[in-house]
Amino acid sequence: MEVQIPNKLYFRIGEVSRITRVKPYVLRYWESEFKIIKPQKSMSNQRVYKRSDVEVILEIKRLLHKERYTLEGAKKKIKEIIKEMKDRQMTLELAEKTGRQYLDVLGNIRNELVSIRGMLG
Repeated sequence: MEVQIPNKLYFRIGEVSRITRVKPYVLRYWESEFKIIKPQKSMSNQRVYKRSDVEVILEIKRLLHKERYTLEGAKKKIKEIIKEMKDRQMTLELAEKTGRQYLDVLGNIRNELVSIRGMLG
């Protein structure tokens, strides 16, 4: 069953609890165990979670409840997932940079050819 996360930037702990069907005390415990979950504090000192926090919480819940990982196993798996995401991001950035460099080289070749054509008349 796919959980629909409302299209919002920030969520209070009660909203996260309803969306994920995880009790607030469990969410607070997971915060202490999974350093990637870092809710900010609002002016009224309430926890405010980002959408990415909610997605991570859903993944942790899936690992613990459906995949039957231990807490330590889930921590390790989350670290692996984060590393894969960072690696993928770095690959995309490299491809983008390489693509720009390729276009720059092609642009330089084109300019040289136009210049040579101008010299030839």
